[in-house]
Amino acid sequence: MAERNPAMAGLSPLHQIKAGRTVRIRELCGSPEQSCRLRELGLGEGQIIRLIASHTNIICQVCQARLALNAALARMILVEMLPL
Repeated sequence: MAERNPAMAGLSPLHQIKAGRTVRIRELCGSPEQSCRLRELGLGEGQIIRLIASHTNIICQVCQARLALNAALARMILVEMLPL
């Protein structure tokens, strides 16, 4: 059995987080090009975001702007939950 990375414990993909929660981005798991583009949009490691809606698209608030992400992109963003 493979060992779990302790640094990854407690992380979830963004698409699994319920609307209304605030999270911190910990890791981007996409290709280098996808990760670079997400960072350009303000979705880089350490950024705190709030999920507005989680339906077909994931809508989140980051840096006073709302962004819509499809589920495939949201799966690439690993986040940690912040206290309510």
